[in-house]
Amino acid sequence: MKLLLIILLSILPGSLSWMSNFTQAQQQAKNTHQQILVNFSGSDWCGPCIRLRKEILESDFFETYAKAHLVLVRADFPRQKKNQLSAEQIKLNEALAEKYNPDGKFPYTLLLDENGKVLKSWDGYPNETPEKFVQEITSTKSVNK
Repeated sequence: MKLLLIILLSILPGSLSWMSNFTQAQQQAKNTHQQILVNFSGSDWCGPCIRLRKEILESDFFETYAKAHLVLVRADFPRQKKNQLSAEQIKLNEALAEKYNPDGKFPYTLLLDENGKVLKSWDGYPNETPEKFVQEITSTKSVNK
């Protein structure tokens, strides 16, 4: 019974795992031959970031797709003291931003191949449904294969 519960929890929406270490995420993407979705966010101060997370990235439709097809990375830059990250995590996020988001855009979302090549980017809130967002990912995937 416990095994069944664990299996169900692993496939249900809402249990999506976002990584915080890009190097580990890239290794996982290489092992599974999946694309990487990187989301630069200001989780406690950026309104469009919060909206993107709630309306698209935490939608059942996106989560179901992402579980099977993407390695997810969130580089968060919170401002409130209670949400501060560890010094190590801040360093990882800043290094990732230096490489992929030098202008400091929020939200900024990138679709990368397993080698870290940018395939598509979304600057700001993508004013679309989760279904349309996933459709853009899948069409980019087929174009770049």
